Amino acid sequence: MNTKSFLIKDTTKEERIALIKEWIPDDDGCSDNCGISLWDMYDAYIKGEKEISQINMEFRASYYTEGELEEKAPGCGQGYTRR
Repeated sequence: MNTKSFLIKDTTKEERIALIKEWIPDDDGCSDNCGISLWDMYDAYIKGEKEISQINMEFRASYYTEGELEEKAPGCGQGYTRR
């Protein structure tokens, strides 16, 4: 099985746009007010500035689940977190 590389050095800008179009469905589940545009998120990849893996790592580093947010939320105002 010969898998094509998605690295910037192995793709043209047109190929990167086609890949993003392939990966993002027409209805990506984000309404206009969901706070994230997947096209904007992957713009640096399309421009050849950042690899997909780097963008995904940065996104994951700034994303918290509801449970994680509750753990980080201040409790009684004393800087403690709820457990």
